[in-house]
Amino acid sequence: MINSWFPNVNWEKMWEATTETLYMTSISVIATFILGIILGLLLFLTSKGNIWENNVINKVISAFVNIFRSIPFLILIVLLIPFTMFLLGTMIGEDAALPALIIGAAPFYARMVEIGLREIDKGVIEAAKSMGAKTSTIIFKVLLPESMPALISGITVTAIALVGYTAMAGVIGAGGLGNLAYLEGFQRTRNDVTLMATIIILIIVFIIQFIGDFITNKLDKR
Repeated sequence: MINSWFPNVNWEKMWEATTETLYMTSISVIATFILGIILGLLLFLTSKGNIWENNVINKVISAFVNIFRSIPFLILIVLLIPFTMFLLGTMIGEDAALPALIIGAAPFYARMVEIGLREIDKGVIEAAKSMGAKTSTIIFKVLLPESMPALISGITVTAIALVGYTAMAGVIGAGGLGNLAYLEGFQRTRNDVTLMATIIILIIVFIIQFIGDFITNKLDKR
């Protein structure tokens, strides 16, 4: 019955495109989570009144974050062509999309990390300082655990945005469901192919949201 609704869909190609999308999303989410936390911590710790207060470093990191999270993703891919070619030697394929995906998402997530850290009760941080806790102890025993629900909620939003980014990257040859929907669906006016690719993307998004909400609720102590 499903073949009568989607007569032009090549299921082998659809599965291959789905795995490519999942690959791009998972790798970029992991890298974004790590880089975003590092950038967010630096933004928070170098801001006024915090442990590493340094106005110059804070302004530089803040400018970097603001610039790269403001550039539209398709433009960012084009701007990063020389960098991607230098790293990978190609602009085609799912690996070629990773630099733009990570550089586009990490600054966006870094701001969410900073906001999550600012929501921590300052009394908790001051209590840790008064007991002589080292900076590393404050980071790993206070800041990250206390802000973890916000960090997971933020990476969930970012992961969903990254699924959309992979679809855009696919239009210019990065592979995945976006590439399949454009080449096999749009260009050949096969609407069923485009529709099925869209349905699968929506399923991926719903699964990410469900997992993110589940983990956030488990970690939230309130």
